[in-house]
Amino acid sequence: MSFENFQDIIDFAYDKEKEAEAFYLEASEMESMSGHRELFKEFAEEERKHQDMLKNMEKTDLSEYKWKWIPDIKRSNYQVEIPYEKGMAYRDILLLASKREEKALALYNELQVKMESDQLKKVFKALCQEEAKHKLKLETLLDDYMATMGD
Repeated sequence: MSFENFQDIIDFAYDKEKEAEAFYLEASEMESMSGHRELFKEFAEEERKHQDMLKNMEKTDLSEYKWKWIPDIKRSNYQVEIPYEKGMAYRDILLLASKREEKALALYNELQVKMESDQLKKVFKALCQEEAKHKLKLETLLDDYMATMGD
């Protein structure tokens, strides 16, 4: 991936976060089970927070941020990417969402390494951790769901 300048990087990442928010909101609207609807709404809200972090990178205060290692069970790493279709099954939404989070994590890991400013490195590191949390949660939900289905 190549960008002309730093603002292009931020704009690209911001657009990806907007796409993710829209994806989760649409998934929440299509979901028939209230628990699943709420889950997707929570993910949409998290993506909105990521947009704010990207918009205010230089001013983002991470002094209270809780840094921790998030394990990667890599379930999505072994899945093929599937296209989004309205009304797709919960299992498929989880697969697609975990694959999307995997890509976001990879993007922020790549960008984190390229930043010269400590502040920008920290923001991208925090975004990495947030995407890793999403990926883990989605992969765990997928594993749990598949177990109930006999897989």
